[in-house]
Amino acid sequence: MYPPTARTTPTRSRDRMSYDREAAHAVLDEAYHCALGFTVDGEPRVLPTLHVRIGDTLYLHGSTGSRPLLAARGDGLPVCVTVTVLDGLVYARSQFHHSANYRSVVALGTAHLVTDEREKSAMLTALVDKVGAGRSADSRPPNRRELAETAVLALPLREVSVRSRTGGVREDEADLHLPHWAGVLPLRLTAGQPQPATGVTAPLPAYLRAARTPWHDPAPLHGEHVLLEPLDLAHADDLHTATADDDVWRHLTVTRPTEPAGTAAVVASALDAQQRGERVPWVQRCAVTGAVVGTTSYYEIDPERRSVAIGHTFLGRPWWRTGINTEAKLLLLGRAFDDLGAVRVAWHTDIRNVRSQAAIERLGATREGVLRMHRQRPDGSWRDTVQYAMTVDEWPNAQARLRERLLRTAPVA
Repeated sequence: MYPPTARTTPTRSRDRMSYDREAAHAVLDEAYHCALGFTVDGEPRVLPTLHVRIGDTLYLHGSTGSRPLLAARGDGLPVCVTVTVLDGLVYARSQFHHSANYRSVVALGTAHLVTDEREKSAMLTALVDKVGAGRSADSRPPNRRELAETAVLALPLREVSVRSRTGGVREDEADLHLPHWAGVLPLRLTAGQPQPATGVTAPLPAYLRAARTPWHDPAPLHGEHVLLEPLDLAHADDLHTATADDDVWRHLTVTRPTEPAGTAAVVASALDAQQRGERVPWVQRCAVTGAVVGTTSYYEIDPERRSVAIGHTFLGRPWWRTGINTEAKLLLLGRAFDDLGAVRVAWHTDIRNVRSQAAIERLGATREGVLRMHRQRPDGSWRDTVQYAMTVDEWPNAQARLRERLLRTAPVA
């Protein structure tokens, strides 16, 4: 526990105050930025900055030329640091009782400039690892010039308080009859799809990938005809070249991109859906040449009901009827039924796409019906969708037939 002081003792809402050391550390470690308050020539200043906690010291990042860092030389700089994590907005029937759920830390004390190079390096390493576990080993460390241009403030955590609000609406009994909606809107900080800088060819590191269940993991799959690997924006240019044919895109839910940037947008959309847990996309490579030839995905992923759909598939025309599509589906079916324990795999295709329907039927799937006006085509018309499925009981026979067919198909050279 942090001992309360006159400055950290509240005058109201004392039930929201705490001095618990672990609770304070948890907020400081979760939040990515803080507000640094201090005075300059008798005038208040509040600056946003980055922070990291190491033990019972809070370190603040800055520039050697900034006012607070200059003022911290010598005897140090009296500061007030606040860090807040917003957890929700609270809507009451009355405006007066609207509120927010939050967790916040206020730390008071005198911050000193860090002059020891080892301490400064340790802080910067910890700060980099805070934004991605292992990032310090996956990036270039600062050189001597960069270290000299970087300033670090150290604030011992001694005068610290935690303030929080949790729970639901708290309002007057007289307002409970009012016809207005009341409740809590939860909020959380979520990561979007990482966007690589121009020229980056390195794969997305594990610490930037969303946490996944096995059902949501695009595990690499290998066959004699095709290799399936996790789709990445780095595949966009090759995918654009491989699928540059109107027939490839004719029945898809997006129009054919005319420029590589358009294909990159299609890939980015798939990766956004993956980030939301809605899709698992793979790129298809020719196992013989290594060329990118197409893409395919899991979607409608439902581990609870042990079902998944295969789709969003498009394959460059030169590789049609070569065994690549058949083996890709065989690999995806094997992963679904044998590895994940699925009991059902589904497909959906445009009722106009006769070629796709025939290909799905050759896999051994059963046509279950037509979903009328199910999706909108790129031209604005509504498509009827033919639905197929295969069950786990049908999988052994289907697997044997598909393997027999592939034996008669030579890999593409």
